Amino acid sequence: MPARTDRPAITDRPVRFALVGAGNRGLTYTDWIRRHPDRAELVAVADPRASARTASGASVQFEDWRPLLDERIADAVIVATQDREHVEPILALAEAGYAILTEKPMAATEADCRRILDGVTSAGVPFAVCHVLRYTPYTDLVKGVLDSGVLGSIVSLDLLEPVGWWHYAHSYVRGPWSREADSSPMILAKSSHDLDWIGYVTGARIETVASFGGLAHFKPENAPAGSARNCLDCAVEPDCPYSGPKLYFPALRETGDAWPINHVTDAAHGPDDRAELVRALREGPYGRCVYHCDNDVVDHQVVAMRLSGGITATFTMTAFTEQTHRQVRIFGSHGWLRGDGEKVTVHTFADDRVVTHDAGASGSNAADGHGGGDTALIDAFVTALATGDAAHIRSNGTDSLGSHLAAFAVERSRLGGNTVTVPRR
Repeated sequence: MPARTDRPAITDRPVRFALVGAGNRGLTYTDWIRRHPDRAELVAVADPRASARTASGASVQFEDWRPLLDERIADAVIVATQDREHVEPILALAEAGYAILTEKPMAATEADCRRILDGVTSAGVPFAVCHVLRYTPYTDLVKGVLDSGVLGSIVSLDLLEPVGWWHYAHSYVRGPWSREADSSPMILAKSSHDLDWIGYVTGARIETVASFGGLAHFKPENAPAGSARNCLDCAVEPDCPYSGPKLYFPALRETGDAWPINHVTDAAHGPDDRAELVRALREGPYGRCVYHCDNDVVDHQVVAMRLSGGITATFTMTAFTEQTHRQVRIFGSHGWLRGDGEKVTVHTFADDRVVTHDAGASGSNAADGHGGGDTALIDAFVTALATGDAAHIRSNGTDSLGSHLAAFAVERSRLGGNTVTVPRR
């Protein structure tokens, strides 16, 4: 059964939302809703944590998403649970008639991604995946240059994702995305954004991949002599680049209870709450030595790709950088461009002219709104529901499934040491 692309417009009131999973990502979208009461309203939240439910500001609060099935009290649901907790609520809530906006990845397995797409298609509800990079002004600029034809035919592309040494230590060594069994492979949990972006800006499908990478550094055998299991007890902590106190105490002073502090503790809100942060580092996961955690996701990975039309592409993800924007170079038959996440420089061969364009937006991570992508995504989704026109959604289920299938193929290649063909569906 084909998906309905249109739905009756919601013109007489704000679009009503429920939130499932009131973590950092979910609250990012509901913050936009709170700031636009004429366009959207958060009517309910489901999260097992009382503090998270309170932080959402929703008047109707549940510990679990299932009460949302008893009566459809909203037009749409934002599913922002952990990676492996998407499938059941998405399928059930879509069947109940809710439009769905889900965090990426859709799911942690190929089969579950297909189940989700089949389920939302059968239900006929609007569905979007939070591939926020599609919605940034910077992406609009890059894609506009490519679509203009000024570079001629696209021949090859090279993309770097500089995760950042401290961001990697926070999220992928100490944090919730550190183990595949609890979340998903790094190429899916973090870099599905990048595979999706490559396909989106080029308009080409990733057909064949080969990948190499692994966990090089964050292992017990690399622990410095004299190190302890917790940073607060460690004699070598002052000289360690991955020190928890080095990261979190300055962040507490500068950002209060914003990310990443709100991942470490919900009890510290500013410099005066230093004792709360010390307690969290002592008792929780974020004070652990990065060399003595139970992490297993890769800290470096490279991917070589062949895209439709004969385009070749390479992608590098590494922990061992500053935390900054993705860097890209795109080579065409008549020119090339390089982009740094904020500006795009274009060199055209015929006139040997070099022009730099500014996207007018910054912010390279979740704390900074992904360069405008977070707000543009929720704005577009609300517009799609308010107008009944799903064309406002740039990251629908079919397109997102393609980049997910590419990610799974990349991981099969990395583990098997071979070239892998990406299935079409």
